[in-house]
Amino acid sequence: MTGRDAALAAAVRAGDTARVRDLLGAGADPDAAGEDGLPVLCAAVAAFAYGVAEALVEAGADPDRELPDGTTPLLRAIEGGSPAVFEATLGREPRLRLAPERREELLAAARGWYEEGPATRLRRLTADPGPVRAQAVPEGEYGTLTEHTLGGRRVRDGHGGILTGLEWAFRILTPPAELVARAVRHGDPEHADWWASEWTLSQRRSAETWAEVVAFHRHPDPLPRLFVADVLDMHALTGGSTQHAGWYHRERLKLLGTWVDVEDDAVVLARLLRTLVDGGFPEAEAEAVGLRHAGHADARVRRRVPGLFDRPLTPRAAGAVRSLCRDPDAGVRAAAAESLGGEAPSVEDRTLLLALLADADPQVARRAAYAIARGADRSPETTEALVRLLDAEDQDVRLSAAYGLALRDDPRTPAAYARVGRLNSPEYEHDHRADGLWRWKLRNAPSS
Repeated sequence: MTGRDAALAAAVRAGDTARVRDLLGAGADPDAAGEDGLPVLCAAVAAFAYGVAEALVEAGADPDRELPDGTTPLLRAIEGGSPAVFEATLGREPRLRLAPERREELLAAARGWYEEGPATRLRRLTADPGPVRAQAVPEGEYGTLTEHTLGGRRVRDGHGGILTGLEWAFRILTPPAELVARAVRHGDPEHADWWASEWTLSQRRSAETWAEVVAFHRHPDPLPRLFVADVLDMHALTGGSTQHAGWYHRERLKLLGTWVDVEDDAVVLARLLRTLVDGGFPEAEAEAVGLRHAGHADARVRRRVPGLFDRPLTPRAAGAVRSLCRDPDAGVRAAAAESLGGEAPSVEDRTLLLALLADADPQVARRAAYAIARGADRSPETTEALVRLLDAEDQDVRLSAAYGLALRDDPRTPAAYARVGRLNSPEYEHDHRADGLWRWKLRNAPSS
């Protein structure tokens, strides 16, 4: 093994994706063996290091290489149960690379793990009578999985997502009902299997698939209905430039328009209201829906109502938002503050918003501060309220205050940003408020 390959094996063990890419770019062998004699890709798969696995496969590592025990890195990735790791290991264009018999082998392996379940399969494989330990773990960039540990082996429960991804990669058109069943099997909308089915069904563009999927919006169990709402949202995000996009858009809005007033589950209804906001629902109709649900018994629904109102607020919408500013739920008050802050305020509106700056709940105070900072109110009273916020303990509130002063071209802006302090948290890396001082200086620089 060369020194470069040894360094690559060490970087793979450490899960250092950036270092792995650097070494591969410098000529390290992507099929180099690790200390156990196996290709380093196997170590990445075993550690659930999907970024490392992706880098190795992109550099030429062979995911279908037969190992001494008769398995391959791909089969080991299926066993591991992480869709993110498996997708990274599978690589691009598997239909062109893999022979038909190999595809059948992979499909059978994924189906077997999915149908038996990881806990049961682990028990059978290890013959360990002890308890199976289960814990939730993050899965790639989307969602979560449950990791099962027994007899020194770790397996995650994303085999449904792996099977769904394989079928779509091989263009096997699994019945939509089966994909819905896989999505809801774990009872968790954050589960990776849910996302895999959602993504696949959003890509399968046909009137037949659409009809079979949306039929589940009448299912007696709210979980399949929630899944349909997610598919509709994914359609809106991914279908804008596809063939027949206009047909899907009209069908989506037609379904939402009738569904939203008959849905009786608060979680599903809140999701539908969010979809209305994001999906291009006509403004007048969206406002009417919001007004009908402004007094809903469940706060999760009321939190979505302010987002349904277009700007400028109509008198009825403004009245509803003012009432929601006084809601007992903090999330509702926060959403209402953000909506009301964009208006040219009346005396009542200003009083409401300034009161929300002192709300006992930090999220309400944060969103009220941001709403006031970027809002249309340029009164001395509001400007001085922003100056007082520079004494807040919450750095996010201080940042909004400084940003608000910058937008108002207030001469105290440099001192205000000094009061904010260093923004060390990654969440502020691309925050437009952080550029407020720079933009203020550009606007107020002496002309040459």
